Amino acid sequence: MSSRLARSAGLISIAAMASRVLGVAREAVVAGIFGAGTAVDAFNVAFRIPNLLRDLFAEGAMTAAFVPTFTRTLTTRGRDDAWRLGNLVINALLMATGALVIVGMLCAAPLTQALAPKFASVPGKLELTTDLTRVMLPFLTTVAIAVAMMGMLNSLNRFFIPALSPAMFNVATIAAAVALAPLMPSVGLPPIMAIAIGTVAGGLGQILLQWPVLRKEGFRYRPAVDFRNPELREVLRLMVPGTIGLAAVQINVLVNTYLATGQQEGAVSWLGYAFRLMYVPIGLFGVAIATAALPEISRHAAVQDAPAMRRTIAGALRMMLMLNVPATIGLMVLARPIVGLLLERGAFTPIDTEATAAALMFYAPGLVGYSAVKIASPSFYALRDSRTPVIVSVMAVLANLALNLVLVRQIGYRGLALGTAIAAIFNAAALLWLLRNRLDGLEGRRTAVAFLKILVASALMGLAAHAMADRLAVVLRDGSELAKLVRVLAAISAGVLALVISARLLRIHEFDEASRRVLRRIAPRRGQA
Repeated sequence: MSSRLARSAGLISIAAMASRVLGVAREAVVAGIFGAGTAVDAFNVAFRIPNLLRDLFAEGAMTAAFVPTFTRTLTTRGRDDAWRLGNLVINALLMATGALVIVGMLCAAPLTQALAPKFASVPGKLELTTDLTRVMLPFLTTVAIAVAMMGMLNSLNRFFIPALSPAMFNVATIAAAVALAPLMPSVGLPPIMAIAIGTVAGGLGQILLQWPVLRKEGFRYRPAVDFRNPELREVLRLMVPGTIGLAAVQINVLVNTYLATGQQEGAVSWLGYAFRLMYVPIGLFGVAIATAALPEISRHAAVQDAPAMRRTIAGALRMMLMLNVPATIGLMVLARPIVGLLLERGAFTPIDTEATAAALMFYAPGLVGYSAVKIASPSFYALRDSRTPVIVSVMAVLANLALNLVLVRQIGYRGLALGTAIAAIFNAAALLWLLRNRLDGLEGRRTAVAFLKILVASALMGLAAHAMADRLAVVLRDGSELAKLVRVLAAISAGVLALVISARLLRIHEFDEASRRVLRRIAPRRGQA
């Protein structure tokens, strides 16, 4: 991996860390106030609709289709033409997502009925889900614009502020939960409606944070629409299949939501909490590396430099493995104490902790798959191939559906998490195999050796963390917040120490690279103030 790519990924990880810490705080606040009952079940199902549309028409497809096209225009034709394309894309998104929001509001009742028919058996639950859906649908438009702005800034090698912008969603949600939720009953609304309002406010915050940086780079908004523009047509051509090609994870989660509504009360919430906790390392490592790599991959693709593209993708994959394999094992080993520390308070009971931890353990194996897809799938779009990700994604969705229908009967809601994880691994493996054939290799031998070394080091890390957590569970029995914190921090410290020693003994180059980047940010270079 080039030093520039590692540096960019480091900047994104720092910003993502702030956002993910706030995200965990958001989950803790919501769990403490609302627990895992009817209100949170209704919110999770309601948010699933705008969230799925966001991934279909904004984050996933937009990133894959827009960033390579914008980067190519910027590289070959200059900033003026790139800004023109940015304006056209933003206005096209406003029109498309605005129409979807209006249709969604009009059809909210049948949509929620189709997604959660079992909610009708609980008085008021389906109606609450419908109302929350209507309030949150505009989130789709705000995030679509924010993602377009993020794509332009990333193409200009501006990574920190775009990566930090999702933190605004967490800040707005926490503020709404603390300040607005107690006021909702006084105006005749349920307290959970405050979280829906905070969701939309968070989407607007993502736009407002990035706007000054984009203006400083020279962008000026123009209300222009020209569907004859060849670059815009290229983006739309890639986005149409891209709405399927990058939607596998969210469609799988939608299937999980539907099946989970037929499980016991709280199952939707347990899966939702677990999935968002599992997404913390994806955002910190997987998304950071993919976001940093995509503009570089797109530049190599624009000049048809296959060897450079191959090196960049392979380096990104190895760095992703170095960060996400230990994270996967860590989540599986420490699921119970982590969930207990972060969420178990207020309305969130020990029963909810056990159930959420079980879902997290089954979700965790898919972490590497999710992160690899975020590198592999956009690489095909950089090569102007939107067909391959579509075919693989459809296969992954079908595999997930088949697995979930079988596993939910065997192990209940936990089977939904496991089926999703297996499908994510299948999706990633198929894409990487096809990408390897397309690029005449992805430094397979080097990557395989690195993966085996990382797996051994991570296994030793897991054993050390598990032993420490078990020992402290016996010593610290009072169940206080301090005891929970000490147990988790001590287990993580023991695991990290074991990982460092193992990585050094096994001579894992990617670990050395990541360590150097961290140390350079902590300690100033010699000679600097």
